[in-house]
Amino acid sequence: MENKRVLSILVENNPGVLARVSSLFSRRGFNIDSLTVGETQDPRISRMTVTVTADQQILEQIKKLVNKLVDVIKVIELPVSRSVFREIALVKVETTPQTRSEIIQFVDIFRGKIVDVCAQSLIIELTGDTDKVKEFINLLDTYGVIKEFVRTGITALERGSKQIDQYNKFGEEI
Repeated sequence: MENKRVLSILVENNPGVLARVSSLFSRRGFNIDSLTVGETQDPRISRMTVTVTADQQILEQIKKLVNKLVDVIKVIELPVSRSVFREIALVKVETTPQTRSEIIQFVDIFRGKIVDVCAQSLIIELTGDTDKVKEFINLLDTYGVIKEFVRTGITALERGSKQIDQYNKFGEEI
């Protein structure tokens, strides 16, 4: 993930928060590579995982700007070496009696799951890091069997016992 930075942002679970955060990025000319959002164990708080391509200076600027938003509780960068990153893809592939068994073998090799079966298609669920998902899609693409697919974007947590609430508002350890 060269120059890819992953931010974990705790926000109050209020209407419009996602729009305010994402519009901040677009107003400043920053592109969001991926974005996932979900409620935390506390239903009043959501966690956003935002992936951006940025150098350290731009990243610091992004963190400061996001921190100024009213509903933002905390922003931290998740260190690549100390975090677990995952993405989910659902891939619908066209199959024939001749290609079905080979595609199923690829699914097994990549530790995916077949979640829907029809006479002429399969839907495959694959969970892993971004490179694994890309490689799987590239492999299937060479066979020309992909009908459609969707990816969640990165979701992530820092490894070990450290939690996001052990950082101050600016992402510094406390």
